[in-house]
Amino acid sequence: MLFGRDLTVDRIGNELGVDPLEILLTSHGRRSIETIALYDRSKANWDYVSHAEGLIPIEHGADAVEIPGARSLLASLEHASAPWAIVTSGTRALVTGWLDVMHLSRPKHLVVAEDVSAGKPAPDCYKRAISDLGLTAGKAQMNVLVLEDSPAGVLAGKAAGCQVIGLATTHTIEQLESSGADCIVRDLRSVVFMGFNADGKIQLEIRNALEH
Repeated sequence: MLFGRDLTVDRIGNELGVDPLEILLTSHGRRSIETIALYDRSKANWDYVSHAEGLIPIEHGADAVEIPGARSLLASLEHASAPWAIVTSGTRALVTGWLDVMHLSRPKHLVVAEDVSAGKPAPDCYKRAISDLGLTAGKAQMNVLVLEDSPAGVLAGKAAGCQVIGLATTHTIEQLESSGADCIVRDLRSVVFMGFNADGKIQLEIRNALEH
């Protein structure tokens, strides 16, 4: 998550003595602490990573671009008091910084990089979110829908027993498909909130699924 922007990649690459392009090839969807450990284990600690990631929304907030449909979907979930969670490979400093910059409400359930011992593609983060939502792992397949944009994230969601929709915003349809995504869409405009019924089930409509 630390390496989402060229200027940040350049700075971290210089600190690590590594070609920034090499970092980008191994970073998306993974925790920064694990990527950094590949190059300099002395910097693979939460103090360093949290400080570096916390600077990103501050320094580059003006460049943030929303995934189309994300704000509308979150607003619908919030308005209906429907249960949802953010599960991210980023640190708490990074995700809360972006939520503040984008003026989005903080979720009741938030699982960040520091909360688990193994990052994506391991299922630990999603298993924790399932527990936080008051569900059991055995019910995840029927009751939890994961929205993911990286192959590592798709693998993590599937390993946790969830249904996964892949968002073709940062990776190809083929990459998401090979990771096991159940359905692939261009962005969150295709995931439409239809209601939250009395038995606690969220109703969604998936529109314009991509062929794969």
